[in-house]
Amino acid sequence: MTQEQVARALEWSPSKVIRIEGGKNAITRTDLQALLMVYDVTSESRQERLQALARGAREPAWWNAYKGEVEDTFLNFVGYAAGASYIRGFHGTVVPGLLQTREYAEVLSTGMVSPTQQAFGVKLRMQRQEELARRENPPRQYYIMDEAVIRRHVGISADPAIMPTQLRHIADTVENDDLIKVRVIPFSRGAHLGLYGPFTLLEFEGGLGDVLYLEGRPGNSVMITGDDSRIAEYRDNFETLLDEALPVEESLALIRQAAEDLMA
Repeated sequence: MTQEQVARALEWSPSKVIRIEGGKNAITRTDLQALLMVYDVTSESRQERLQALARGAREPAWWNAYKGEVEDTFLNFVGYAAGASYIRGFHGTVVPGLLQTREYAEVLSTGMVSPTQQAFGVKLRMQRQEELARRENPPRQYYIMDEAVIRRHVGISADPAIMPTQLRHIADTVENDDLIKVRVIPFSRGAHLGLYGPFTLLEFEGGLGDVLYLEGRPGNSVMITGDDSRIAEYRDNFETLLDEALPVEESLALIRQAAEDLMA
């Protein structure tokens, strides 16, 4: 049906349909029920699910509390990731944010931003982990890391135990959660596509398009949506990087060995 046909069937103005479909207006329970009747959506379970989504859309997003304190591009990415069904990414220098311990996150940002920004950043990182864990259907997560991530002794001057604890946390998390996988590209593989920089791919249910996030220095990160060809390019890059990475079991063994080496 065209927007004009929907508007005529409901005796609405075409602009109302356009605003609702474009996400400009939240949709009321009554209007959603009317649309579902026009679209012949009769399944009670599907109607209830869509009504639940509509209620959620009217509630303030939890990440809005960080507006003004965290870079807008990253905050938008956090919003997308909060609803993703599959999160994949490559990280060449630091542990993925959703796997970081609080102590690692704190020492990682020390000196890079103001103490206030640091506190907000760490709090956001921890809340992201908590919110995803609370979801009825948590997302699958698949991370590839360069060996450099697990060899750098982050926090050595503050507390030498921070990095070994972080590495054991990664291994324990993967072993205890079937939805999370981590693989490591060893130094012996030489150069690879990940050296161009970290990236994250988000996938969604319901036919929604993928999102690509290219992480850079504060103010230089980029989020890409729609039909941009770079999304397909980075999907292919992720698969290529998988070919370079150790299997999960070998990766976890290497991570645990790195933790022991850092304690020596």
